Amino acid sequence: MRVREFAKTVDHTVLKPDATEEDMRRVCEEAARYHFAAVCIPPCYVRLAAGELRGTDVKVATVISFPFGADTTAVKNAAVRDAIAGGAVELDVVMNVSRFLSGDFSYVAGELSSMNQEISAVAMNNGLNDVVMKVIVETAYLTDEMKRLATRMVAASGADFIKTSTGFAPLGATLEDVSLLREEAPEGLGVKASGGIRTLEDSLDMLNAGASRLGLSGSAGIMQEAENGALQE
Repeated sequence: MRVREFAKTVDHTVLKPDATEEDMRRVCEEAARYHFAAVCIPPCYVRLAAGELRGTDVKVATVISFPFGADTTAVKNAAVRDAIAGGAVELDVVMNVSRFLSGDFSYVAGELSSMNQEISAVAMNNGLNDVVMKVIVETAYLTDEMKRLATRMVAASGADFIKTSTGFAPLGATLEDVSLLREEAPEGLGVKASGGIRTLEDSLDMLNAGASRLGLSGSAGIMQEAENGALQE
Protein backbone atom coordinates (compact mmCIF):
# COMPACT_ATOMS: atom_id res chain seq x y z
CA MET A 1 0.00 0.00 0.00
CA ARG A 2 1.26 3.46 -0.92
CA VAL A 3 1.36 6.40 1.48
CA ARG A 4 -1.34 8.42 -0.32
CA GLU A 5 -3.56 5.37 -0.64
CA PHE A 6 -3.27 4.72 3.09
CA ALA A 7 -4.01 8.36 3.93
CA LYS A 8 -7.35 8.11 2.14
CA THR A 9 -8.47 5.40 4.57
CA VAL A 10 -8.06 7.75 7.56
CA ASP A 11 -10.63 9.86 9.38
CA HIS A 12 -8.40 12.22 11.40
CA THR A 13 -10.36 12.39 14.64
CA VAL A 14 -10.54 14.63 17.70
CA LEU A 15 -13.52 13.96 19.95
CA LYS A 16 -12.07 14.19 23.46
CA PRO A 17 -14.13 16.40 25.79
CA ASP A 18 -11.12 18.58 26.64
CA ALA A 19 -10.21 19.30 23.00
CA THR A 20 -10.13 23.00 22.18
CA GLU A 21 -10.72 25.15 19.12
CA GLU A 22 -6.96 25.23 18.64
CA ASP A 23 -6.99 21.42 18.44
CA MET A 24 -9.69 21.60 15.75
CA ARG A 25 -7.65 23.98 13.64
CA ARG A 26 -4.58 21.78 14.11
CA VAL A 27 -6.32 18.60 12.91
CA CYS A 28 -7.69 20.44 9.89
CA GLU A 29 -4.19 21.64 8.99
CA GLU A 30 -2.76 18.14 9.46
CA ALA A 31 -5.57 16.57 7.44
CA ALA A 32 -4.98 18.96 4.55
CA ARG A 33 -1.22 18.34 4.70
CA TYR A 34 -1.55 14.55 4.62
CA HIS A 35 -4.65 14.39 2.38
CA PHE A 36 -6.71 12.31 4.80
CA ALA A 37 -10.19 11.16 3.81
CA ALA A 38 -11.88 13.32 6.44
CA VAL A 39 -11.63 15.06 9.76
CA CYS A 40 -14.11 13.88 12.39
CA ILE A 41 -14.86 16.62 14.90
CA PRO A 42 -17.67 17.57 17.33
CA PRO A 43 -20.81 19.14 15.82
CA CYS A 44 -20.11 22.58 17.30
CA TYR A 45 -16.95 22.82 15.16
CA VAL A 46 -18.43 21.72 11.82
CA ARG A 47 -18.65 25.24 10.42
CA LEU A 48 -15.11 26.03 11.54
CA ALA A 49 -13.77 22.86 9.90
CA ALA A 50 -15.72 23.51 6.71
CA GLY A 51 -14.03 26.90 6.46
CA GLU A 52 -10.58 25.58 7.29
CA LEU A 53 -10.84 22.78 4.72
CA ARG A 54 -12.45 24.72 1.89
CA GLY A 55 -10.55 24.04 -1.33
CA THR A 56 -8.86 20.88 -0.01
CA ASP A 57 -9.59 17.22 -0.78
CA VAL A 58 -10.51 16.50 2.88
CA LYS A 59 -14.14 15.99 3.86
CA VAL A 60 -15.81 17.23 7.04
CA ALA A 61 -17.26 14.49 9.22
CA THR A 62 -19.04 14.83 12.54
CA VAL A 63 -20.83 12.67 15.08
CA ILE A 64 -24.54 12.40 15.82
CA SER A 65 -25.84 11.47 19.29
CA PHE A 66 -22.30 10.82 20.48
CA PRO A 67 -21.25 8.82 22.44
CA PHE A 68 -24.29 6.86 23.65
CA GLY A 69 -26.89 7.13 20.90
CA ALA A 70 -29.59 7.76 23.49
CA ASP A 71 -31.21 10.85 21.94
CA THR A 72 -34.66 10.54 20.45
CA THR A 73 -35.03 10.07 16.73
CA ALA A 74 -36.38 13.61 16.37
CA VAL A 75 -33.31 15.04 18.09
CA LYS A 76 -30.97 12.93 15.96
CA ASN A 77 -32.67 14.05 12.76
CA ALA A 78 -32.45 17.68 13.85
CA ALA A 79 -28.73 17.17 14.45
CA VAL A 80 -28.42 15.68 10.97
CA ARG A 81 -29.99 18.76 9.42
CA ASP A 82 -27.78 21.14 11.35
CA ALA A 83 -24.60 19.19 10.57
CA ILE A 84 -25.25 19.09 6.84
CA ALA A 85 -26.25 22.76 6.76
CA GLY A 86 -22.92 23.55 8.46
CA GLY A 87 -20.85 21.71 5.88
CA ALA A 88 -20.56 18.11 7.10
CA VAL A 89 -20.76 15.49 4.35
CA GLU A 90 -20.02 12.42 6.49
CA LEU A 91 -22.05 11.62 9.61
CA ASP A 92 -20.97 9.07 12.23
CA VAL A 93 -24.26 8.17 13.91
CA VAL A 94 -24.36 6.27 17.20
CA MET A 95 -26.93 3.49 17.25
CA ASN A 96 -29.22 3.54 20.27
CA VAL A 97 -27.17 0.98 22.22
CA SER A 98 -29.56 0.86 25.18
CA ARG A 99 -32.59 0.09 23.01
CA PHE A 100 -30.61 -2.52 21.11
CA LEU A 101 -29.44 -4.26 24.29
CA SER A 102 -33.04 -4.13 25.56
CA GLY A 103 -34.12 -6.16 22.55
CA ASP A 104 -36.13 -3.35 20.95
CA PHE A 105 -34.76 -4.16 17.54
CA SER A 106 -37.70 -2.72 15.58
CA TYR A 107 -37.08 0.67 17.23
CA VAL A 108 -33.40 0.62 16.33
CA ALA A 109 -34.01 -0.55 12.77
CA GLY A 110 -36.74 2.05 12.26
CA GLU A 111 -34.60 4.84 13.65
CA LEU A 112 -31.62 4.01 11.44
CA SER A 113 -33.83 3.90 8.36
CA SER A 114 -35.45 7.20 9.34
CA MET A 115 -32.07 8.83 9.75
CA ASN A 116 -30.81 7.58 6.41
CA GLN A 117 -33.93 8.95 4.73
CA GLU A 118 -33.43 12.28 6.51
CA ILE A 119 -29.81 12.43 5.41
CA SER A 120 -30.76 11.71 1.79
CA ALA A 121 -33.52 14.34 1.80
CA VAL A 122 -31.39 17.04 3.43
CA ALA A 123 -28.47 16.29 1.12
CA MET A 124 -30.72 16.68 -1.91
CA ASN A 125 -32.18 19.92 -0.58
CA ASN A 126 -28.65 21.27 -0.09
CA GLY A 127 -27.56 20.32 -3.60
CA LEU A 128 -25.24 17.56 -2.43
CA ASN A 129 -24.76 14.38 -4.43
CA ASP A 130 -24.05 12.25 -1.40
CA VAL A 131 -23.73 12.47 2.37
CA VAL A 132 -22.15 9.40 3.93
CA MET A 133 -23.80 7.71 6.92
CA LYS A 134 -21.66 5.58 9.23
CA VAL A 135 -23.38 3.74 12.09
CA ILE A 136 -21.42 3.15 15.30
CA VAL A 137 -22.70 -0.05 16.95
CA GLU A 138 -20.28 -0.14 19.92
CA THR A 139 -19.09 -3.72 19.52
CA ALA A 140 -17.63 -3.87 23.05
CA TYR A 141 -21.15 -4.26 24.46
CA LEU A 142 -22.43 -6.82 21.93
CA THR A 143 -22.21 -10.59 21.62
CA ASP A 144 -21.12 -11.99 18.28
CA GLU A 145 -24.75 -12.81 17.47
CA MET A 146 -25.73 -9.21 18.26
CA LYS A 147 -22.88 -7.87 16.09
CA ARG A 148 -24.20 -9.88 13.16
CA LEU A 149 -27.75 -8.68 13.76
CA ALA A 150 -26.58 -5.08 14.05
CA THR A 151 -24.69 -5.42 10.77
CA ARG A 152 -27.81 -6.66 9.00
CA MET A 153 -29.82 -3.76 10.46
CA VAL A 154 -27.25 -1.21 9.39
CA ALA A 155 -27.16 -2.67 5.88
CA ALA A 156 -30.97 -2.65 5.65
CA SER A 157 -31.09 1.02 6.69
CA GLY A 158 -29.11 2.03 3.61
CA ALA A 159 -26.09 3.28 5.56
CA ASP A 160 -22.66 3.38 3.93
CA PHE A 161 -20.51 2.07 6.80
CA ILE A 162 -20.79 0.11 10.00
CA LYS A 163 -18.31 1.38 12.61
CA THR A 164 -17.00 -0.55 15.59
CA SER A 165 -16.64 1.94 18.41
CA THR A 166 -16.91 5.42 19.86
CA GLY A 167 -13.71 5.15 21.87
CA PHE A 168 -15.69 5.64 25.08
CA ALA A 169 -16.48 1.95 25.72
CA PRO A 170 -14.13 -0.36 27.67
CA LEU A 171 -12.73 -1.75 24.41
CA GLY A 172 -12.26 -0.30 20.94
CA ALA A 173 -11.81 -2.04 17.62
CA THR A 174 -10.45 -5.58 17.54
CA LEU A 175 -9.30 -7.60 14.55
CA GLU A 176 -11.84 -10.27 15.40
CA ASP A 177 -14.71 -7.78 15.37
CA VAL A 178 -13.61 -6.17 12.13
CA SER A 179 -13.38 -9.59 10.48
CA LEU A 180 -16.82 -10.55 11.79
CA LEU A 181 -18.44 -7.34 10.57
CA ARG A 182 -16.78 -7.67 7.16
CA GLU A 183 -17.93 -11.27 6.89
CA GLU A 184 -21.53 -10.34 7.72
CA ALA A 185 -21.71 -7.06 5.79
CA PRO A 186 -23.02 -7.21 2.23
CA GLU A 187 -21.05 -5.75 -0.65
CA GLY A 188 -21.44 -1.99 -0.58
CA LEU A 189 -21.42 -1.65 3.21
CA GLY A 190 -17.97 -0.57 4.37
CA VAL A 191 -16.44 -1.31 7.76
CA LYS A 192 -14.84 1.47 9.79
CA ALA A 193 -12.51 0.45 12.60
CA SER A 194 -12.14 2.96 15.40
CA GLY A 195 -10.90 3.00 18.97
CA GLY A 196 -7.46 2.05 20.24
CA ILE A 197 -5.67 2.01 16.87
CA ARG A 198 -2.36 3.67 17.70
CA THR A 199 0.32 2.49 15.28
CA LEU A 200 0.82 1.96 11.56
CA GLU A 201 1.01 -1.77 12.19
CA ASP A 202 -2.35 -1.67 14.03
CA SER A 203 -3.83 0.30 11.14
CA LEU A 204 -2.62 -2.06 8.44
CA ASP A 205 -3.82 -5.06 10.43
CA MET A 206 -7.32 -3.51 10.59
CA LEU A 207 -7.32 -2.88 6.85
CA ASN A 208 -6.18 -6.45 6.19
CA ALA A 209 -8.97 -7.72 8.46
CA GLY A 210 -11.56 -6.01 6.28
CA ALA A 211 -11.82 -2.36 7.30
CA SER A 212 -11.87 0.24 4.54
CA ARG A 213 -11.88 3.29 6.81
CA LEU A 214 -10.02 3.97 10.07
CA GLY A 215 -10.83 6.40 12.86
CA LEU A 216 -7.48 7.60 14.21
CA SER A 217 -6.55 10.32 16.69
CA GLY A 218 -2.81 9.75 16.33
CA SER A 219 -2.96 10.00 12.54
CA ALA A 220 -0.13 12.52 12.12
CA GLY A 221 2.39 10.33 13.95
CA ILE A 222 1.25 7.27 12.01
CA MET A 223 1.69 9.14 8.74
CA GLN A 224 5.20 10.19 9.72
CA GLU A 225 5.99 6.52 10.28
CA ALA A 226 4.51 5.68 6.88
CA GLU A 227 6.45 8.43 5.10
CA ASN A 228 9.72 7.43 6.78
CA GLY A 229 9.85 4.27 4.71
CA ALA A 230 7.26 1.95 6.20
CA LEU A 231 5.07 2.38 3.10
CA GLN A 232 5.87 3.07 -0.53
CA GLU A 233 5.70 6.62 -1.83
